[in-house]
Amino acid sequence: MSINVAIDGPAGAGKSTIAKKLAKDLDYIYVDTGAMYRALAYFLIKKGMENSSEEQVSEIISQAQVSIQYENNQQQVYLNGENVTAYLRTEEVGNMASKTSAYKAVRAHLLALQQELAQSNNVIMDGRDIGTCVLPHADYKIYLTASVETRAKRRFDELVEKGETPDYDKIAKDIEERDYRDMHREIAPLKKAEDAHLVDSSNLSIEEVVQAIKDIMK
Repeated sequence: MSINVAIDGPAGAGKSTIAKKLAKDLDYIYVDTGAMYRALAYFLIKKGMENSSEEQVSEIISQAQVSIQYENNQQQVYLNGENVTAYLRTEEVGNMASKTSAYKAVRAHLLALQQELAQSNNVIMDGRDIGTCVLPHADYKIYLTASVETRAKRRFDELVEKGETPDYDKIAKDIEERDYRDMHREIAPLKKAEDAHLVDSSNLSIEEVVQAIKDIMK
């Protein structure tokens, strides 16, 4: 019987970092659903569909086949057979993913793969609606959050480390706008599942957050 851990929360709360560390410690498979949505967003950007309607996106999305493979214990995301992992963390792709992840056809396209992985493996899965929609019967549900200021600072520092010159105020504004979109979308909005444990990472280290979740799982 597989064990499923669902980690939900807003953009920049540290879900991916925490989920990866937790999966490694527990020897579970980490499923980054956000990366899967980003792969579809990357596909749409490459197709020049940044300003396309939901109907237009729905017509073309079946051409995008997204799969996950593990190479040297690292998750790699493939789009139509091409490894696109390196292209998925740009602001452009992130904003496109936030917009299109609300589309019914996009969500349906990925849901089956996500649930199939969870049925046959012990998984840590993070996203926006894992505990509420994708894995409603997950053994453990975590709602991981942090203040807008904390999340913006983390993203700012990450971009500076990459040699970029980001605008902190713009990053914070983008996060607030993304939060609003994610929480108010018609399909599967971001919200804390009734049976989820709230973990605020604003003033916690990565190790402290991971330990807090392990304590919940005891």
